[in-house]
Amino acid sequence: MNIIPLGIFFSKQVLKLLHLEEITVRKVISFNMITANGFFEGPNQDISWHNVDQEFNEFAMKQLRSVDMILFGRVTYQLMANYWPTQAAIENDPIIAKKMNALPKIVFSKTLDKAEWNNTRLIRGNIAKEISYLKGLPGKNLIIFGSSDLTVVMAQMGLVDEFRIMVNPAVIGSGKPFLNGIEGKINLKLLRAKTFHSGNILLYYQPVD
Repeated sequence: MNIIPLGIFFSKQVLKLLHLEEITVRKVISFNMITANGFFEGPNQDISWHNVDQEFNEFAMKQLRSVDMILFGRVTYQLMANYWPTQAAIENDPIIAKKMNALPKIVFSKTLDKAEWNNTRLIRGNIAKEISYLKGLPGKNLIIFGSSDLTVVMAQMGLVDEFRIMVNPAVIGSGKPFLNGIEGKINLKLLRAKTFHSGNILLYYQPVD
């Protein structure tokens, strides 16, 4: 008896409903702002050099809509959690604030006692195990905001699928270099680049063997 491929009878839409089409694995994306000379932040966590305007805000909102979970390290989490739920954030950036406060979030930390920001889960255990589990679930991509130390750990484990690095048209004399502490070398392939009217340049990179 000959077996006739399902594709002859079923459209892609039907196969999708039956969960028989190829499953796409969620990606982990790292997004960071850096200075033109490679700093992630200035002294005392200064990020006053961040070059933000309406075009950036439109990009940020589009990026937020493309993911359904945000990943943080402790330091960036505390900075974000102390800003986005505030009345000032809600008045200044109502659309982004609403999205940031609503999205599910995970903070990876061994020192935090609790995570009180809305929809946040605190993970103290195995990062690789948790990320592998999350990537296997259906949904949109996952994104790491800032969190340079977490990005270093995950990049070394091969858990970051795409780096989005926004270079700001500013230089500073000192601070924390981007991906400070990385060991060895991670080769990257440039996927595309986007230039903003403000002078920011967004580079999309994919790790390669």
